Amino acid sequence: MKPVRVRFAPSPTGALHIGGVRTALYNYLLARQTGGTMILRIEDTDQERFVPGAEQYILDSLRWAGIEIDEGVGVGGPHAPYRQSERKELYGRYAQQLIEVGHAYYAFDTEAELDAMRERLKSTGASNQQYGSQTRMSMRNSLTLAPEEVNRLLREKTPYVIRLKMPAEGDVKLNDLIRGEVVFQNAQVDDKVLMKSDGMPTYHLANVVDDYLMKISHVIRGEEWLPSAPLHVTLYRLLGWQNEMPQFAHLPLLLKPDGHGKLSKRDADQLGFPIFPLNWKDPKSGEISRGYREWGYLPEAVINFLALLGWNPGTEQELFSKEELVQVFSLNRINKAGARFDIQKAQWFNQHYLRAQPDDVLAGYLLSSLKANQINCPQDKAVAIAKVLRERVTFPADFWEQGKFFFYPPTEYDPQVVAKKWTSTVAAVLDAYRQEIEPLTTLTHTDAKQKLDEVCARLQAKTGQILQPLRTAITGGASGPDLMVTLEILGPKEVAHRLAAALHTIKPIA
Repeated sequence: MKPVRVRFAPSPTGALHIGGVRTALYNYLLARQTGGTMILRIEDTDQERFVPGAEQYILDSLRWAGIEIDEGVGVGGPHAPYRQSERKELYGRYAQQLIEVGHAYYAFDTEAELDAMRERLKSTGASNQQYGSQTRMSMRNSLTLAPEEVNRLLREKTPYVIRLKMPAEGDVKLNDLIRGEVVFQNAQVDDKVLMKSDGMPTYHLANVVDDYLMKISHVIRGEEWLPSAPLHVTLYRLLGWQNEMPQFAHLPLLLKPDGHGKLSKRDADQLGFPIFPLNWKDPKSGEISRGYREWGYLPEAVINFLALLGWNPGTEQELFSKEELVQVFSLNRINKAGARFDIQKAQWFNQHYLRAQPDDVLAGYLLSSLKANQINCPQDKAVAIAKVLRERVTFPADFWEQGKFFFYPPTEYDPQVVAKKWTSTVAAVLDAYRQEIEPLTTLTHTDAKQKLDEVCARLQAKTGQILQPLRTAITGGASGPDLMVTLEILGPKEVAHRLAAALHTIKPIA
């Protein structure tokens, strides 16, 4: 069995869709599981759609996600160069080889002639308006022109493309590792362009040539490439490489949350969640698309979430480290049907991985936000705040958003608590509690609870009736983290100050 060599081959035409990251991940997991090689190839043959900065964005995205590259762009290797734009002459040689043996031909048709051909077919009611076995002999190409005319056009540098001459009859069978046997009728496949008029290859020729020369064993790619598979299989056969053809696995689409249609950037924007791994600024429009990193997702959470979008481990287990995924991943457990993109599930994974971080790491997220807001905070206090908020956060920024009250006393108080629970008895208990707390130099959560119970007993009030008004006086809100630990973190002087402010501001209900 030949060594496993897989490749992720994106085009540098913009930001990397999260579906591309999933494709890279599945390739990576198979490579690591088998001791194989993960290759990164940049397919930049479409120079019109090339976007400056996109290649670096791809490299940064993979690095952030923890998908390590063994060979290719950014690393090097025995099959360099790994940018297709730097392999232009190589593809031209194979295109000429196909012409010489009669499997490809020069096509000199102008855009006007191509449009006329399509209109002619449309007028006859033909469902297929492709340039292929049904139309090639009526077009201006080296199959219909005399050799002398073809040579003259080539000498005069008349614009042309090179097209593959697809067989007119028969079929192409493909044993897809996910979908099983897939059969395509040759007559339904058009004569695809292999080399464009600018001398650059199309994706179809370049990826087949590169996969062969780079000894790729498995082509794992999105379902959208399945219609191109018969062309690629045919190219392997016509080039004499059928015995070296890789195994194909076409991944299911990522669907919108409602299951209807492929997930797009517009869908994600409208529904309020990212589909790019990192921030991306479009160099043409200047538009910035926020990525998972900027939203506060951890790489481990994104990888775990993506792995299960279309792949089933066969057990009830949902939480997998990257190392565990390497152990249990298998192509034969990838589903054929599209996978619904459930952003709530992604958030659930992020909660798990965030809350599993050590206290000092969580404190670091808070300290970063505090620094941005020009607030100084001792490390031990930041750790204490992170610890009390740990079970209430989904993203790193939540430590600041939910913990602002530790640094800013409330200026407003929950109106429902005030209207329903701020009685004269409550006010009396809180004032007595303030007087008990104020002289202290330290306040533990145990002492805070004990003194509250003592004051309540002395004034014949129930502690349960006091807790929510006390929280509102301290934080402004009706809910939050452990109240007694919150009092401990704030300290007796700040607690007493906030109680005094609330008692001065809020008038008891009758």
